[in-house]
Amino acid sequence: MGEQAKQGAAAMADITKKLNMMIMGESQNPITQLQTKYKELESGFKSWLAQQSLPVEAAVVTFTSAAQGAAIGGFMGTLTNDASSAFPTPPPNAPLNPQAMASIQQAQALAGGPLIQARNFAVMTGVNAGITCVLKRVRGKEDVQSSMAAAFGSGVMFSLVSGMGGGPNQAGSAVTSGLFFALIQGGLFKVGEKFSKPPVEDVLYNKTRSMLSSLGLQNYEKNFKKGLLTDNTLPLLNDSALRDVRIPPGPRLLILDRIQRDPDFKETRGAFR
Repeated sequence: MGEQAKQGAAAMADITKKLNMMIMGESQNPITQLQTKYKELESGFKSWLAQQSLPVEAAVVTFTSAAQGAAIGGFMGTLTNDASSAFPTPPPNAPLNPQAMASIQQAQALAGGPLIQARNFAVMTGVNAGITCVLKRVRGKEDVQSSMAAAFGSGVMFSLVSGMGGGPNQAGSAVTSGLFFALIQGGLFKVGEKFSKPPVEDVLYNKTRSMLSSLGLQNYEKNFKKGLLTDNTLPLLNDSALRDVRIPPGPRLLILDRIQRDPDFKETRGAFR
């Protein structure tokens, strides 16, 4: 009997060892390891950055964001490199008016090669991130005003560096580009803020919503709201009231039957009488 117990224990130990090996094998998945390592590095970097002074944090954030922007711009430049050759390059002494020359410069700036686009996007993303970082540290929050201010600065710098602000009034063009960037960024911020907020639950229709869901009639909640039939009116409901909010006969019968059989509604109905 003791020998059998030893064999059973050895078998269990062998099974446990194999399970541990399988778990270790899953945890040693290269992709999983890379993801875990990246999250650890990202968390450590953010913790370190939060402890730095404002100039250091702004410089690091600007540099890292500019590097990301340069990578994106370089990739986009490879896609638009062929398109840039399609734009005409006027000779130096060509009789073009300033507006036409500025238009050609803007088109060439938007369709430049990888190096040009890498530079443009590096400046745009770096300045945006740097200003956002400074305003967030100074103001203690990140709102639409900070977002638009950062976008304005990045738009001005993008215009000056890329050549989009070419022409007789370069400063005015840069300010116009900054305002355009600020309006776009502000609009996107507001849209994202709206969709990121959880929907507010209407507490006046908690019982109504629960009752309709239990009956499979949740689509008629909008009819109740349109007729202002709140939870307080449930004990008072009759066929005429439900008909007025355009609920069909079948659902009306189910709703009235549920209200008549529900003890809570019966007590409330007695209180109203």
